[in-house]
Amino acid sequence: MEIDRNSFILGMINCFAEMVACGVKTLALSPPLLPEDHETIGPLSDEIVREFEIYSYLEKSLLVTKLQSPEFTRGKWSILYFREEKTLIRYLALKEKKDELEKSGKLNDRLLDEISRDLMFLLSYPETVIRNKLSGGKDPYLPPGL
Repeated sequence: MEIDRNSFILGMINCFAEMVACGVKTLALSPPLLPEDHETIGPLSDEIVREFEIYSYLEKSLLVTKLQSPEFTRGKWSILYFREEKTLIRYLALKEKKDELEKSGKLNDRLLDEISRDLMFLLSYPETVIRNKLSGGKDPYLPPGL
């Protein structure tokens, strides 16, 4: 059976929006979207955001950390979901910090770990998962093969 991709993405977005609205997650990310996918997904995502009374932000260049590989989001957009503006401000500050460190040539593995940890904390990851990801381990909460 083939699953409709847009319906699958919207189901994920709905779930993440509910988690943000209920306070389970501080920040949530949509799956990476091709820009042309956003034409369809974006307006429907906006409806979900209104229903849950949260906020969203279209990120056309997602902060790349040790959470995911650069290839996972390269050329794609993500929608960020959050309840409080300070969450978006914290995310954008992390992104700016990494950009400045890269431009100055000062970004090293320790600083990338810090930025990665801060992003995963914003995403409300448990400390055990954060430590595992930073050590290069596989997320124990993901099914095999992902």
